[in-house]
Amino acid sequence: MEGFLYQASIYLAAAVIAVPIAARLGLGSVLGYLAAGILIGPVIGLVGNETAELQHFAEFGVVMMLFIIGLELEPRALWDMRHRLLGLGGLQIVLTTLAVMGAAMALGQVWSVALAIGLIMALSSTAIVLQTLSEKGLMQTKGGRSSFSVLLTQDIAVIPMLALLPLLALQKTPEDVLSGVLEQAAGAGHGGAHHAANYSLVAGLPGWAVTLVTLGAVAAIILTGIYLTRPVFRYIHAARLREMYTALALLIVVAISFVMYLVSQSPALGAFLAGVVLANSEFRHELESDIAPFKGLLLGLFFITVGAGINFDILFTAPMMILALTLSMMLLKGGILYVLGRIFGLKGRAQWLFTLSLAQAGEFGFVLISFSLSQNAIPRELSEILLLIVALSMLITPLLFISYDVLSRRMEEATPDHAFDEVDDQGPVIVVGIGRFGQIVNRLVRSAGFKTVVLDHDLEAIQRMRRFGVKGFFGDPTRPDMLNAAGLAAARVLVVAIDDPDASVRLIKFARRERPDLHIVARARDRTHVFRLYQAGANDIVREMFDASLRAGRYVLENVGLTEFEASELEDTFYRHDRHSVRELAALWDPEKPTVENAAYIARAKELEQELETMLLSQLEVTTAESKKSNG
Repeated sequence: MEGFLYQASIYLAAAVIAVPIAARLGLGSVLGYLAAGILIGPVIGLVGNETAELQHFAEFGVVMMLFIIGLELEPRALWDMRHRLLGLGGLQIVLTTLAVMGAAMALGQVWSVALAIGLIMALSSTAIVLQTLSEKGLMQTKGGRSSFSVLLTQDIAVIPMLALLPLLALQKTPEDVLSGVLEQAAGAGHGGAHHAANYSLVAGLPGWAVTLVTLGAVAAIILTGIYLTRPVFRYIHAARLREMYTALALLIVVAISFVMYLVSQSPALGAFLAGVVLANSEFRHELESDIAPFKGLLLGLFFITVGAGINFDILFTAPMMILALTLSMMLLKGGILYVLGRIFGLKGRAQWLFTLSLAQAGEFGFVLISFSLSQNAIPRELSEILLLIVALSMLITPLLFISYDVLSRRMEEATPDHAFDEVDDQGPVIVVGIGRFGQIVNRLVRSAGFKTVVLDHDLEAIQRMRRFGVKGFFGDPTRPDMLNAAGLAAARVLVVAIDDPDASVRLIKFARRERPDLHIVARARDRTHVFRLYQAGANDIVREMFDASLRAGRYVLENVGLTEFEASELEDTFYRHDRHSVRELAALWDPEKPTVENAAYIARAKELEQELETMLLSQLEVTTAESKKSNG
């Protein structure tokens, strides 16, 4: 017990110290976990042989992550991805396998070993890539969606890879045979062989029977998700114990993983499949919130064990060779990804995100290396080198994401396969951005009889509006020539409704410089963006969620005892006070200083909040008195 508590303290302390430092430096949590593992393992030596055993446990975090991803993907969305799954993902696996195989054969490996190496290196790190894409908000970008499609295809491909590797077994030497006999004898002495046989439904079965049993297990998971989860959730709900929901969520994931183990398949794939089945369930959000904390901790533990498990003795023996092999593999894989991205229509930032995010080897590589070694598909000495290459490539990956951040900031988004439109119209109102925010503004102004000129850099949005009879122009609205062509010199109002906060600030600064008398209405993401827009020269600023949230608050007041009139008056008072507060705080806001360190800003914000509470209570007393007088 003391040993367990000691190890738990070491791992948790390393994570708590290293990860926040990495996050503050902009390096991401994954690199923090990996650095923590290296520190407590190879550097200081606080952990040792238990790392490999912990890694098997921590890999369950990957299973949970794929379950949550499945919950967020409806079956229809998965069907819509079929072309990228089969085309982009399938080609990546095949081409990378063949390329790495060719390189390995050129270095002197026999074809079977080279093929095993190619299969191992064709996989990327689902855990690192999806975790980082989520942290950086890149999951819903074109490059992020393409990366996810490839990762999902790779996870599915692990199944046929595990079936193929035993066929690549090398001819065993007498020493290998003797070693295998001794290992089997040791396992039998501990009940290992009998224990393993008890937990396999496909051991010793012919190929056709294995296929039937596997399909039966998959069908059981799907049917259970469709028909059994609702009554089970109702049964749990009757207990009215919050921890039972968490227990049920863990039971679902653990049981699915165990079923997939029984048929010698990937538990991660089974968890993903179950998540997709439950994506349309009303319990989806409950499951996701219960699983998420365990997923995060286990993924963190997994990355720590990867860092702690790096064999620096081999690295120091031939550092240049290991590093050259790692970088060569990543360059080769990255080159294939770049070409595939171009073929499948990725350009600019999306193409670089796709290329850089998937260039590493992945956590399933550890599984395949261990399995290949057990099946005698690769020599033991080579397996140590491969483990080191996989770990180093994963360690380098966060640096690639940092490179992408730098590159994307300096790079202009590549122009789509459609030339920018020539703006041949002008009007008193220019609307920049025709998303869900800009659409409402444009509809209201046009319906009131005023002409608008719509500009947007999203070709699909412009084409969609044209189908509804709304003329718009495709191009970069932050370019001075496009704004001038739209009639900036004579316009009365400029509406800035684009998503990019930095671009909106640049655009407003230019428009204010060109037209000091122009009235500018701008969309803001949050208060910090509001302050930047005020400094840039915007007249009226609307936070994208503010009005909707204010209306929701009014509904709450109406249903906790206030009349509609009282709630409406309080809403109006809150609105007027907030506009006043924002203007005051904008004068105190310092872009060079974090808000939490701006003493003057915080002090005034507290005073304004107290003023708001006093105003609302006073308004409520006045409104209540007026209501009683009118009813009396």
